[in-house]
This record gives sequence, structure tokens and C-alpha cells, in this order.
Amino acid sequence: MISSQICALLSAPDIEQANNEAVLFLNSKFPSYDYLEGLDASFRESEIYEAELTSNLASSNSAVDAFMAKAKTSAHSHVETAQNLSLLRHSLTDELVDLTDGLLSPLSSEPGSSTLLEDIETLHRNLDDLQGVKGYARVIEHALELSESSFQQIESMPASASITTSSFTRFQALQSFVSTIANACSSVEDGAGKQNLHVVDFLERVRDRTWVDIKARFSTPLLDAAEKLKWPMSVDYSSAQSDERTQFERAFLRLLQLQKISDVIHAGPLGSRYEGDGIYPLEVLVQRVALRFKYHFESTRPTNRPDKPEWYFTHILNVAHDQRAFLEHVVQLLLNSAGHNNINAWREFTRLLLPILKNKLRRTVPSLLQHPSLLAHTIYQALQFDAAMKEEGFELDGTFGGFKADGKAEEPWTGISDIVLGKKEWFDAWLDGEKRFVDNQYHDIISASDAWQIADDEPDNEDVRHDLRTTNSARRVKALIEQITDRYSPLPNFMHRTRFLLSMQIPLLELYLGRLASSLDAYETLSSALVRAVPGALGVSLGMKEDHSSSVNVDAGKFTSGVEGVQRLCKALLSSRSIEAAMEAWGEDLFFLELWTEIKQRPALRALAQANAALLSSTHNADGESQDTIFESLIARYDKVGCRSEDIIVQQVCAEIELGLKAHLSVTTSPIPGSSPSIDNEFVLSQTLLAPIALLSTHLTYIRATLPQQTSTPLYRRIAGRLAEHLLQRQILYRGSFTLAEGKAILAECDLWVETCRVTLLQAFGGSRDRVEAPWSRLMEAGTLVGSDGEVREKVVNATFGGTDEEQWEDVMIEVLGFNELTREEVGRILRRRE
Repeated sequence: MISSQICALLSAPDIEQANNEAVLFLNSKFPSYDYLEGLDASFRESEIYEAELTSNLASSNSAVDAFMAKAKTSAHSHVETAQNLSLLRHSLTDELVDLTDGLLSPLSSEPGSSTLLEDIETLHRNLDDLQGVKGYARVIEHALELSESSFQQIESMPASASITTSSFTRFQALQSFVSTIANACSSVEDGAGKQNLHVVDFLERVRDRTWVDIKARFSTPLLDAAEKLKWPMSVDYSSAQSDERTQFERAFLRLLQLQKISDVIHAGPLGSRYEGDGIYPLEVLVQRVALRFKYHFESTRPTNRPDKPEWYFTHILNVAHDQRAFLEHVVQLLLNSAGHNNINAWREFTRLLLPILKNKLRRTVPSLLQHPSLLAHTIYQALQFDAAMKEEGFELDGTFGGFKADGKAEEPWTGISDIVLGKKEWFDAWLDGEKRFVDNQYHDIISASDAWQIADDEPDNEDVRHDLRTTNSARRVKALIEQITDRYSPLPNFMHRTRFLLSMQIPLLELYLGRLASSLDAYETLSSALVRAVPGALGVSLGMKEDHSSSVNVDAGKFTSGVEGVQRLCKALLSSRSIEAAMEAWGEDLFFLELWTEIKQRPALRALAQANAALLSSTHNADGESQDTIFESLIARYDKVGCRSEDIIVQQVCAEIELGLKAHLSVTTSPIPGSSPSIDNEFVLSQTLLAPIALLSTHLTYIRATLPQQTSTPLYRRIAGRLAEHLLQRQILYRGSFTLAEGKAILAECDLWVETCRVTLLQAFGGSRDRVEAPWSRLMEAGTLVGSDGEVREKVVNATFGGTDEEQWEDVMIEVLGFNELTREEVGRILRRRE
């Protein structure tokens, strides 16, 4: 029974509800008057029922009171129990918190303190580590035991016993154990992926070291026998005692037998081969050479000098040379008898000597990087050593190192120099040092006091243009370029050669070209102010103005006029032509032809060359069938400067002579009235003509003496042609009418111009008068026309103004005058000028 029901039963009765239920009961029991007879009986039954109910109520009340008392007692008991349980729960919670705090490290715990849980975890980890260390120790212990037993097995072998695979059972067990551990550890991974455990590396080193010790055990008899033969001195094998030779041969063959066993059981490093690996007995013989090398060149002895690398290079070269006879006649026979017919004893021995030099260079070069001269000298000696070795016939073919571990052929021998040149930092340091040296040399050449003096002679007789004189600067620049070529021509790598070419020679040629071009620019710019800036220093004078301010006065007239002005232009011309001729010869040299071919064929070299402006156009235009050279672009640029110099020379000479002719032409073309010379009078040379005639003779004399014939000849033709055209225009074609006397005077002047050139240049032109007179032919023809009279003039007039055709007119002109350079119109205009 729930509490609500109990409360309902204990509540007071509802009187109204009781009355309503009583009415309903009576209505149902006595629906009419007739039923009232049984009212008394019903009343008595009700009384009886009421009494029963009262009795029941009393008993119920007593039972309820008892039950309530019992319930209260029970409730108090349960409340007390609940309170006790609550206290117990709180105490358990506190204990749980205490336990939790004891197992977990709170952030506020003191440094260095640890919890029980952490201590337990640490102990578990330490236990795991100790188990691992124990396993490592057992593995290492077992490997060391196998290594020791392997060596003891060899030590216990009699000296006369033959070597078989059964003699290396313990070593094979070591190999098997190391392979097993390596395979087991190959699958070990951590967060970074698969890792190679250090224990595997250690075991492999133990295995390899064990084999080295075994080799050393068999090497001792050979070293002892070699010492009796005075090794590593030059061995006279034929004079050695019989037992000494027998002992040497037995020890040598025993090591070869050991090497065969090594190949069978795969002793030594797997999948790799060191540069010092080779034929076992030759390895042993090299040890004494290495020891002596270390004594002399890796100690504090006077022979160990960084400025004398040629000493240790020569030492190794001498060892290889001195032992060649012994190796080829004795050791080679031993190798052949052991089945090593494919091994060349001398080449194999020489190859095993090379690591000695390589190690020396690796230790020495870093200290030389701050000393460019020593670094360059060391590299040069290394290149010389490589060349000497190749000349001796050394190559990797026929050596144990001539094949890789997989059996494929090795690449050709790159030489000892590759140790330095193959490392970019070391090669760049050498290149920078060489470049600084060349730059200093170039500035010294340009700044020299005699840089722009014309050299007296040309020592290079191999030049096809050996008659070309040059300046001292051009000759020295050429020698510097050739010196650079000699420095890097031994380099075996075409990439290194290309870098030298692009970093040193091409920039040097461009610098000199820029110097020549700038001198011509300055000449043209300042010529209007009569100031010349050509190769060589100008003379200037520093002065003070009246207000005491400084000024610079340049007396440039003597530098820009006359022969001295042309001389300065000739220096630029000779310099450019000299370097141009040198580049043409260099371009045809076998060294530069090979380099240019490689540049065009290799994309990497071609890209490097195209990045240089001096070779960009050449590489773009180059193809497999082109006949261009590596200096083609620079030759064209130097030729342009040379042609420009010639143009300025022609302009300078003609301008000065034309300036000098102004006075003479003003007198001859505008004569004083009544002063015309008589026809019968002899021609008298005008004093105004002497200066320009003398100036022309002076210029031609200097040009003939300074420039080669192939240069002076076209210059003379251009100068003479321009002067002849100037005289033709001013004295004949575009002047007023003139008399026969004036015509004869003009003809005489024309003859004087030609005769001056003939006297000056006839010997230089090999005595050919036609070559001297050819540029003056138009002027001479015009002079002959204006000075002609009588039958000659009549024939020319009739042919020119008559009805003859062009061909007949040309025949008449050639017949009468001897040449026909003027057109028919020009001849007619000239004839009309005569009064």
C-alpha cells in the first residue's frame, strides 16, 4: 500500500458523500411505499453491520497504530543506515582521490619527484632496454667470438698447407650470422620508416675487419720476402738469391689463392668496391710505398712543402717507372700462372698508387684555397702528372679497377686532377684566382707607358699575316690570351674549358675591343674641337685662370692634325687587325675547333655559351655543316673597329689635304683679270700647291711605312680616289670656263699629284705604275682633256658630239687618251669648259 492510499484511509469521513450514498441506497432498497415493511429488518441489519464495522475499525486503528509505530522505527533505522552509508561513501571517495593522486603526477608536483605509476613504467622500460641490450650484447659477443675463432683457425694453419674453402669455415659462419642479423633487422621500422640499425653496421665492420686481419696474416710472408729484394727500391730480380725468389713467389701466389677464395665465399664488402681494392699481393706491395710516401710528404720533414707539389707527384711517377720492368717481367708471369691473364701488372700497380696522391690532395687543397698561386701550381702539376701517366701508357683497361662490382666497364680514367677539378668549390676558387691574375695583368698592359707604341718587329712568325705590325699592348694581350690557353688546354673536361673561355678569354678580348672602340668614339667626338682621345695618354697642361681658379688647357692641335693624328688612328687600326688575325689563327687551331664542336653538340655547353653575348649569335647560327669558328662574332666586331679606323684615317687625311687646297683652288679657279699665263710659257708650280702636295706625301710615306701592304693599298686607293674626285669636281667640272693655258696648268698639276704618289709608293707596290695611277685615272683623263689641243682635241670633240655610238666613242677615247673612265656626258661638260 502506497503512502497516498494510507493518507486517504486516515482522513475524516465525508458527511455529504455519506448522506448521498445513504439516499441512493434507500432509493434503491425501497423504491415504493410497499417496500417499507422490510425497513425494520434492514435497520436491524444495518445496526449489526455498523457494530461489525465499529469493531473492525477499532481493530484496524489498533493495527494501524502498531504498524505506524513499527514503520517509524523501521524508517529511523533506514535513515540511520543511509547516513552511515553516506559517510562511508564520502570516505571511500576521499580514499579514491588519494589513490589517484598517488598514481598520477599532478602538474603542481615538485621537480624531480615521481609517482609510483611513473616508477613502475620506468622500471618496465628499463627492463625492456636491458633485455634489448642483453640481446645486442649476445649478438655482438657471438660475432666477436666468431671473428676471433676465424682468425685462430687461420693462425693454426701450417705455413705449407694449401688454402681451401674449408679453411674458412669459421669466417663463413661469421658471414652467415651477420647476414641473418641483417635480414632480421631489415624490417625494423620506427616513426621515420625503415631504419638501418647500428648493430648491423657494427657487425659488417667486424666481418670486414676480420677479413682484413686474415689478409694481413697472409701478407706478412710477402712483405718479408719483398724486403729481402730491397723493395720498394728498384728490384734487380735476376741477381736475387734463389731461395729469396722462391719465398717471394710462394707468398705472392698464396695471396692470389686467397683472393680466389675471397671471390668464392664473397669476402669483403658486398655491392661496393673501394679505390684501394685490387689484386691482393699488389695491394701488399703498395703498402711499403705508401709508408715511405707518408714519411716524406705527410710529416714535418723538409720534403713536405705546399709550394712543391711536383716533389710528391714526381715521387709516385718515379716509383711507377722504376718498378715497371720488375712488374712486367716477373709479377706479370706470376699473375698469368694464377689465371689472371686479363690483369696488366704495371697498370694495376700504378692504379693502386693513385689513392696515395688522392688522399694527399684531399688533405692539402683546402689549405691552399686562400693561396691562389699555390693552388694553381698544384693543379698544373696534377695535370702534368696525368699527361705523363697517359704518355707512359696508363689506363684503366687491364686493371682490377677497370670494371665495376657489377662487371660493367668503368669510364675512362679522369686523372688525379679530377680530385680538385671535380669539386665545384675548389674549381671555382682556382678559376677566381686565375681571373684576378689575368685582370691584373691586363690592367698592367693597358697602363704601361709604352702600351700604345708600335712594336719594332713581330716575333710570331707563324702568323699568316706576319708582316702586320702591331702595338705593344696588342702583342701583350695576344700573349696573355695564349698563356691562358696554355693554362687550361690540358683540362680533360670540356665544361671546365668552356668556363675558362667564357670567364677569362672572351671578357679580356671584349675589354680590349671596348678600349679601342672608346678611343675612336672619343676621337670622333672631340675632333670638332681639335681634341683627340686615342690609345695613349693625351698631353694636357694644368694652369690657373686670372681669378686663381684651376683650369685644364688641352693643346690638342698637335695630337689631331698631321702625321701624329693619323699615327694615333693607325695604332688603333694595327691593334684591332693584330688581335683579329690572332683570333682567326686561334679559331683554326685544333684545340678551339674541338671545343667549338663540343659546345655546338652538347646542350649544357651550348646554353652556357648562349648566355654570353660574345658567342650568342655564333651559337644561334651554328649548325653541323657551318664553317664558322668560336671567335666568329668577336672577329666581326674587331673587323668593324678596324674598318671604322680606316674610315677615320681616310676622312682625316683627305680633310687636311682638302683644307690645304682651299687657298690654291681659290687662286686657280678665280684668277686675277689680265694675269692669264701665255700658252707658250712653261708651267710654273703654284706655291699654294706645295703644302697639300707635301702633306699627301708625308701621310702616304707614314702609311706605307707603318701599315702592311694589304691594309695600306686599299687605304691609298680610297684616299687617292676621294682626292681625285675632289679635284675633278672643284678644278674642272664645277668651275667656270678656262683657257688652254689654264688647262695645261691643270694637267701639269694632275701629273704632279700622280707623280708624288708614284715616287712615294712605287717601291711598296712592287714597281707597278698602274696600281699607283689607277685611283687617279678619272682625274688624269679629265686633265688630259682640258690640256689637249690640235688633232687630239678635234678627234675627241668629233667623237663626243658627233653621231658615233657608245662603243665607237669608247674606242676613240681609248685610242686617243689611253683610258676611258669618264662618261660621255662628263667628257662633253669638260670640253665645253674650254674657251
